[in-house]
Amino acid sequence: MAEILVLVDHLDGDVKKVTLELLTKARALGEPAAVFVGPGFDTAEGRLAEFGAGKVYVADAPELTSHPVAPTAEVLAQLVTSREPAAVLVAGTAEGKEVAARLAVRTGSGVLTDAVDVTEVEGCLVAEQSVFGGSTLVRARVTRGTPIIAMRPNATEPEPAPTAAQRVDVAVALSDAARLATIAQRVFKPRSGRPDLTEASVVVSGGRGVNGAENFPVVEELADALGGAVGASRAAVDAGWYPHQSQVGQTGKTVSPQLYVAAGISGAIQHRAGMQTSKTIVAVNKDPEAPIFDLADFGVIGDLFDVLPQATEEVRARKG
Repeated sequence: MAEILVLVDHLDGDVKKVTLELLTKARALGEPAAVFVGPGFDTAEGRLAEFGAGKVYVADAPELTSHPVAPTAEVLAQLVTSREPAAVLVAGTAEGKEVAARLAVRTGSGVLTDAVDVTEVEGCLVAEQSVFGGSTLVRARVTRGTPIIAMRPNATEPEPAPTAAQRVDVAVALSDAARLATIAQRVFKPRSGRPDLTEASVVVSGGRGVNGAENFPVVEELADALGGAVGASRAAVDAGWYPHQSQVGQTGKTVSPQLYVAAGISGAIQHRAGMQTSKTIVAVNKDPEAPIFDLADFGVIGDLFDVLPQATEEVRARKG
């Protein structure tokens, strides 16, 4: 079976859930081979092996992390040339999509983004994509070069398949172009204790109906009671009520949790595009005509400031 290269999304060896999803999908398409760029492989090795990465290409030269994005694309380009994989899978994040675009240019290959599934049809890999704000599903394939596919986080349920990971070191001489931008400083935001928004199994989001940053604790309290992450609509983010990195939607992050609670969110197509693949959707809104109810599995017509505290209290009571 041909190799399927999977770019590992990690932070100093802490492997992101989306990588486990990609490895799971790669196993259904060919022989998964992870590509690890940067420090921390010793930390990541066990996790990658647990999800079927029988081979891991490791590029950990210090200069690879001194420049944004471009070095990763060059590592992948070298592997595409030398290994001739059947496809390259990357996370459909902002950084992952930029890596995919740069890799496509360097290798003369086609690139597909926002894929929610990849299957093999008559010997060709076909990606299913959600387009037009999530209103339409299309199937597309690459007709030139190596298929480079950026998959949305939470599109695949990660399934363990333990194996022994074979490390293969990769040496890359960076081009002058890759060195044009240099990382001058890194600032790490303190962890909130909540799960990452794109990886959480429960997400509680607040919208225009929250009516101010000072009222967002009512959303946070329900999220914390459920062990979930906090999201926000674009309207709430644009108003400065919640950080931009928490925005869910077409211009924000795409989530697909087991449970999504939309509080005070009308359900504009921009927001729906980022959360409509959630397994169970609960909407809380005072307006019975809000579009979000067309998408919701369960709807509560009421004031979120009455509904959410009661839900939080009940969840805590049931958890003991």
